[in-house]
Amino acid sequence: MTLFDAYMMVDWSAAAVPRTGKDSIWICAGERRGSGIELVVLENPPTRAAARTRLADLLAEARERGLKTLAGFDFPFGYPRGFARALGLAGPAWRAAWDEVSRLIEDGENNANNRFEVGADLNRRLGAPGPFWGCPARRGGPHLPTRRPQAYGKGRLAERRIGERYITGPQPVWKLAYTGSVGSQMLMGLPVVEALRRDPRLGARVWPFETGLKSLDGTVLDGCATVLAEIYPSLVAPKSASGAVKDALQVQAMVGHLKALDDEDRLGALFAGAADLSAAERHAVETEEAWILGVNEPGTKSGRIAVDVDRLFGGGAHSRA
Repeated sequence: MTLFDAYMMVDWSAAAVPRTGKDSIWICAGERRGSGIELVVLENPPTRAAARTRLADLLAEARERGLKTLAGFDFPFGYPRGFARALGLAGPAWRAAWDEVSRLIEDGENNANNRFEVGADLNRRLGAPGPFWGCPARRGGPHLPTRRPQAYGKGRLAERRIGERYITGPQPVWKLAYTGSVGSQMLMGLPVVEALRRDPRLGARVWPFETGLKSLDGTVLDGCATVLAEIYPSLVAPKSASGAVKDALQVQAMVGHLKALDDEDRLGALFAGAADLSAAERHAVETEEAWILGVNEPGTKSGRIAVDVDRLFGGGAHSRA
């Protein structure tokens, strides 16, 4: 029995101005149609404000139609263990971190934002040097180095999360600028996912924080219409002759790949994380670090999984925009 009726994958952006096309926000949603899947949404909203509203409405509408949706976002859902404690935040570590980032981030209707100021303020509170780093020279200062500090390791917050040892490619969550600066996407994305989690229309739970790091089945999903999960689109290698934007191809490929795993009854097991995690590591993942869906899938460590996007959704990849 399949777990989900619909799959929505989101490629995020920390752009400071409205942007479409390459390196911008892409939303792709596919729904089951018999044994196949139909593309119902492929959109490229120019701002995070527009994307946030659209995502909430799409997920709410899916729930109204009785669909269970897996919604994946391509930024980290958690910081390395000890982050919330080092800031003196109370309550469950993941929720405290999400609440604090949501409180600090200012994100304008046209994408103007204060992510570098937030990084600097968090560094000040955590103690120099770092851990956040990376910004244009004019935005640097005593609490935000423009380049990677050398002090990660003993006695300080780790540079990488536990789950990132299972895969090559993801950049550190602390990196706020330059190629692959997922840290900025995280700062600008967590407030959006938190808003979706709190939206009463969605019936949403965050994996693994609210579901546990365990295989998903109908019992775990009872009463849940939307699962919010962290993804890494580079796990798949889209094949297409369409000339479509790479980001658009990747979210389409992720929708098709996860649907195929669900068909084969292999998707649920991926929500359990890696089998060789220690009890302490599993606790850290469940309570503050999160996990990338699929990094423990066979084949991901040796190379990306090829997906023929041109064969999805009734033929042909979409969007050259």
